[in-house]
Amino acid sequence: LVFAVSLGFVIRSQMGYRQGADDYSAAQDMAGLPQTTEPAPEVIPEEETDPVAEALRATDLAALQAVNEDVAGWIQIPDTVISYPMMHGKDNDLYLDHTWDLKFNSVGAIFMDYRNSRDLSDFNTIVYGHNMRDDSMFGELHNFKDPEFLAAHPYVYVADEAGCRRYEIFAAYEVSVSSAESYQLEFVDDADKQAFLDKCLVLSGGDTEIVPAPEDRILTLSTCTGWGHSTRWVIQAVLR
Repeated sequence: LVFAVSLGFVIRSQMGYRQGADDYSAAQDMAGLPQTTEPAPEVIPEEETDPVAEALRATDLAALQAVNEDVAGWIQIPDTVISYPMMHGKDNDLYLDHTWDLKFNSVGAIFMDYRNSRDLSDFNTIVYGHNMRDDSMFGELHNFKDPEFLAAHPYVYVADEAGCRRYEIFAAYEVSVSSAESYQLEFVDDADKQAFLDKCLVLSGGDTEIVPAPEDRILTLSTCTGWGHSTRWVIQAVLR
């Protein structure tokens, strides 16, 4: 009986993964995006354009928003599986177990903290996603602890109605779920913002050539480290 119940859970989980993969593949098709991408260029001459950003600017967000108005944009890390609609809902609960098209599924969706501005104008914008066993959603974030992986994948792109933004990763670390340091959304002044940045750099080990300033805008990506674990993987990038 125990074996049968366990097998049932495994089959149900696999079906959820498969359905989730189909839903997000359909989203990519609807948005007019290719299924795979090349790594982002490390250096872009001034007279040239970023090919990843150019491709993302053509994202058909209107088609996705016709299905669900909570679609705020599209987030992508080139040469990884992270290429998904980015949601902005009325709370931080709905998209834990609903896909972008509001289907109930444990894979959930990639979503902004509901307290953040939809237009990414806040100093620190937080984006959440599940750490799936097949590395889908935000499952690849743990790879950024490897300096070689980070060096090969330095940028996070976000496309919305205003265009395409490119963020350069400056911090990657594991933090306790009880820690609020990385998830701060309200700041009193520039000194408060600088204190936040200093903490993030310390948590990441402080070994980076990229040092954000209070006048910058930060993107914080967060996922769990595993079922029942008491820590989270955090990746932080600065708008460039």
